[in-house]
Amino acid sequence: MAGENGRSITDVLQDIVANIQTIIRSEVRLARTEVTEELTKGGRASGMLASGAISALFTIWLLLLTILFALATVMPFWAAALLLFVVMAAVTAVLLSSGKKRLKSVHAIPEKTVETMKENIEWMKSQTK
Repeated sequence: MAGENGRSITDVLQDIVANIQTIIRSEVRLARTEVTEELTKGGRASGMLASGAISALFTIWLLLLTILFALATVMPFWAAALLLFVVMAAVTAVLLSSGKKRLKSVHAIPEKTVETMKENIEWMKSQTK
């Protein structure tokens, strides 16, 4: 049985199946690309957090020792240590807050792929009506 343009229903169905397969392959490639990009962003943010934390530990440790010994010349040693603890807690809070903000910018769901999949489903529905 041939349609208006001389093609059989079987040919049309085969074309639709081939187009759907092509669309699905494209969506999988897009999803893979999006996930890779987001994982890269997450990895960079995590790496920056880890590097910053390690560097901060060593730097602050040395600085705090210097400040502790300097403060111990004008106040009791325990008071100098307590003051430095408060400063260290504030610095830690700032570093953790910055890292948390960066991690929030990472999207685990490939939004573009989800949107185009919805569009493709709507297109397929319209083709079968």
